[in-house]
Amino acid sequence: MSHSKTSHEAKFVTGDLTKHIITMSLTSAIGFVALFAVDLADMLFISMLGIDELAAAIGFAGTILFMTTSISIGMAIAGGAMVARSLGENKPEVATELLTHVLIIGVVFAAIFASVIYLNLYGLTALIGATGNTQELAVSYLKILIPSMPIMLVGIVASAALRSHGAARLSMVVILVAGVVNAILDPIFIFTLKMGLDGAAWASVVSRIAMAAVAVWYIVRRYEGFSGLSFMAIKRDLKPIAAIAIPAMLANIAAPVGGAYVIKVAAEFGESAVAGMAIIGRVTPVAFALIFAMSGAIGPIIGQNFGAGQHRRVRQAFNRSMVLIVIYVIPVVVVLYFLRGAIANVFDANGMARDLIFLFCGPLSLAWIFNGVIFIGNAAYNNLGHPFYSTWINWGRNTLGIIPFVYFGAQYWGAQGVLIGQMAGGVFVAIVSFFLAQRLMKKAAKNQILDPVQPNFGTHLRSFKITHMRQ
Repeated sequence: MSHSKTSHEAKFVTGDLTKHIITMSLTSAIGFVALFAVDLADMLFISMLGIDELAAAIGFAGTILFMTTSISIGMAIAGGAMVARSLGENKPEVATELLTHVLIIGVVFAAIFASVIYLNLYGLTALIGATGNTQELAVSYLKILIPSMPIMLVGIVASAALRSHGAARLSMVVILVAGVVNAILDPIFIFTLKMGLDGAAWASVVSRIAMAAVAVWYIVRRYEGFSGLSFMAIKRDLKPIAAIAIPAMLANIAAPVGGAYVIKVAAEFGESAVAGMAIIGRVTPVAFALIFAMSGAIGPIIGQNFGAGQHRRVRQAFNRSMVLIVIYVIPVVVVLYFLRGAIANVFDANGMARDLIFLFCGPLSLAWIFNGVIFIGNAAYNNLGHPFYSTWINWGRNTLGIIPFVYFGAQYWGAQGVLIGQMAGGVFVAIVSFFLAQRLMKKAAKNQILDPVQPNFGTHLRSFKITHMRQ
């Protein structure tokens, strides 16, 4: 198969950075909106079954699933950062081999991790406050979805690699396919086949298979696929991959840990509070899809320019992202405010669930500006050779930035205080994250960033020892 030379060009080292950020973010956001909209549809369909415990079961299950998804995202961050940097250094063959090895290592790890989670579902759901029939429903749902974790990892990592190549449209198509498949199968499995909550889980499994298949097909079709299997090469690449993947995984696991604490405290105020938090958890990524998308879009832009030694463009990309976050969040908050009643009505939310939705869909959600700062900061750390910075920032956000705020919020304002505390804690962490990123970019410009894999080697994060071992 012949491939055009342009397929491997580093697209982000030239051209208007704002345009690159907006193009990458919008295409990713379209895919994310589709995927998250399906999650919303899941919740809507489940609420239509008229069983009170189902929405709460989705909330508990979502916390566990967030943890498994975080592992896949961690591997995707490693793969995306390495591919982008290799392309920036004009080494496409290294990018291909690294992607292959990230996928192999990731699938093995995902299979082991999924097995551990599967065998401890009752303990884990009990730990976050699930009891009785609600726990049984959550466990049944998870038993179907957890085994598909390795398949999901393949789709997420391959999609991230497409973004690192600058193929924003193809990455969008991958996510759209997953969303469309899930949207079509959800009502069929839930209502037509009368599978209920389990039907929603099986629809998600098929969706993950479709996402992985399409992503891999694009990688093979457009970017020369994968390298040959070599255990020595995998062993050689394991350390540098782990140097990014492990801190990225640890960083991403922090969010579900913090989320688990939030759900546990909310559960003290009844299943209506848990259902309200679950609905907010589905509304949030749809409303703020561009923030999620931008954090994934800015990584390849920073990575390619860092690999090419264009540090001024790295800093410009970061700073312009900050401005775009503010420009985006403010009008979204206004829209949420005027739609708060409609959102609550769609999910037939009453009592505390409705109160929480009304609280979120107002000025409180302006706090997403600060979450966006944290997301962009993490992308900068991961692509500038300091992934452990994102680990510390995320854990800080989900411990010191969650536990005391949620605890005291619950004491003073009840279930609403849980949500207030969750949102407020991010402000202080975001300030730290911003200045830490600025400091790191200054060090990068002065060639003071050392390779965390081989600290005495030199100033670049990778090309690391692998490139020199290959020569």
